[in-house]
Amino acid sequence: MSQTASRARRSPFSRPRPDEGPRATFRQLLPFLFEHKGVLVAVAVLSVVEAVATLVQPLLIGQVIDRVQTGTALGWLLGALVLLVLVSSVVGAYQHYLLQKTGTAVVYSSRRKLISRILHLPVSEFDARRTGDLVSRVGTDTTLLYAVLTQGLADSVGNVLLFVGALIAMVFIDPVLLLTIVGVIGVSAAGVGLLSGRIRVASAQQQERVGELSSGVERAIGSIRTVRAAGATDREQEAVSGMATAAYHAGIRVAKASALVVPVAGIAMQVSLLVVLGVGGMRVASGALSVAELVTFVMFLFLLIMPLASAFGAIASVGQALGALGRIQEVLDLPTEDAGDRAREGAAAVADAPSREGEAAAIAFREVRFAYPAAAVAAREEAAREAQRAIERARLETGDAEPADAPGREVLRGISFDVPRGARVALVGPSGAGKSTVLSLIERFYDPTSGAILLDGDDIRDLPRTALRKNFGYVEQDAPTLAGSLADNLRLASPDASDAECDRALRAVNLGEVVDRSPLGIDTAVGEDGVMLSGGERQRLAIARALLAAPPILLLDESTSSLDGVNEQRMREAIDAVASGRTLIVIAHRLSTVVDSDRIVVLDHGRVVGQGTHSELVQDVPLYRDLAKHQLLV
Repeated sequence: MSQTASRARRSPFSRPRPDEGPRATFRQLLPFLFEHKGVLVAVAVLSVVEAVATLVQPLLIGQVIDRVQTGTALGWLLGALVLLVLVSSVVGAYQHYLLQKTGTAVVYSSRRKLISRILHLPVSEFDARRTGDLVSRVGTDTTLLYAVLTQGLADSVGNVLLFVGALIAMVFIDPVLLLTIVGVIGVSAAGVGLLSGRIRVASAQQQERVGELSSGVERAIGSIRTVRAAGATDREQEAVSGMATAAYHAGIRVAKASALVVPVAGIAMQVSLLVVLGVGGMRVASGALSVAELVTFVMFLFLLIMPLASAFGAIASVGQALGALGRIQEVLDLPTEDAGDRAREGAAAVADAPSREGEAAAIAFREVRFAYPAAAVAAREEAAREAQRAIERARLETGDAEPADAPGREVLRGISFDVPRGARVALVGPSGAGKSTVLSLIERFYDPTSGAILLDGDDIRDLPRTALRKNFGYVEQDAPTLAGSLADNLRLASPDASDAECDRALRAVNLGEVVDRSPLGIDTAVGEDGVMLSGGERQRLAIARALLAAPPILLLDESTSSLDGVNEQRMREAIDAVASGRTLIVIAHRLSTVVDSDRIVVLDHGRVVGQGTHSELVQDVPLYRDLAKHQLLV
């Protein structure tokens, strides 16, 4: 395999190997089944009915053979036999339908649980995990739970009855003949039991490789323009193909382990049948057994082997399902974002209350320190390497690339500043100074390592995140756009906004041309990740979304970085209009956009090195003065 593909497979960003990670147990599978216990009880009852109808048939056939040999009229036997066959067939068909329906319901409920948990995970988990792998758990892993119900587990009650009934009947017919096949059945059952462990491990490995493949495809497609522009299409194809090869080989291992189950069951059946025919023929010849009894015994042998074969199949399917369930359960066991909240009684009311005039600052940082979790740092390093691989291939292969943040390195180092209520405060400084991290902490995507962040005098860790975030309108640096329409994007934060309100918000940020160029208006599609819009239009759409929600505090991270001079001026006018009476925190590299701020906070290497107005900072803070000189503002 190529070096590129090997590196993709051994990426430090990948999760631990499944044979080293958590494994699911059958007990963890039960809650998924018990959600549908009513249907499963019905299936069990139908299994019993079908088993009884099936067990009676060999007995009737034996009597038919006896009557034919003696020349006695068959009477009601044929009618009863036909009726039992019909009952067994109808019951089996309806039972099959219920199993298929319930299996689909189990997949549906497990997907709902996974989706709910994934969407409520802390942001740090998304930093540490690949999107494609999470998607694979929702799609591929949950599908394997379907096989648990549809391949023999749910009708195990009927199969047990069928097995026990056939066994009892065979004891009464000829215990000596039964003893000759017990050893064969025991050996085959032991063999399947040993194989089940291999199937579970191999299945977990397969699902892990499929998750990596999904992540690789998602990354390559998501950055297809960058890949094409860098001439890296063939290298990306090689890397993703390597992941597909790994998934293929993992699937082969599952197939090999599962395939051994089939011949074990087949061999048990064939050997048992040959033994019964050989020994049974001798016992018929000796007069110890009649022909009718031998035929009846053979039929019960089939009924004995059928549930065994079903059980063997169930063991294989459950082994695969437990492998997938381990990955599902890993996500379901993760704490949600709100799990660590120290929410006080009535905190939601405090967070939703209007700002208190004349009291505490709207936002206050008090000796805040913060370091990104090691897993998030590793993920960010790997993402950065992948983004630059096509362009800086030689540099990466020689190991010259340095991570932006080492695990445990503090990004913020005891910063303190106030954002007065109704003021406009700008955060400036060189790249990597910690500006965007400040906004992430305000939104509680992360909590400080130490220190406190106050909202109207209350520690934000004492407020439920949902209530806290109602106070903020947040525009991220990369201005993400959701697939859908302009209106869909605007109503993400304002689901009850009218068409007229959406239209006004779009025109306020100079997106009227986008609205007017399509007869669909605000229902104009923006494409996947907003591909139908320019970078500046995507940024303006994100700002319009925040402006439409009209929260008391606006957080703008480089909100005008993709705009030209004309649109930047119009955007500033729109923000000025909506910011009246609101608190505004702005991150900007272009000082021209923030020189008129009420307060400017200068950050460098995670520390506050100056605060004040533009004129004050030019005089007192060398770093700010240098930034201003480079941008021709002094």
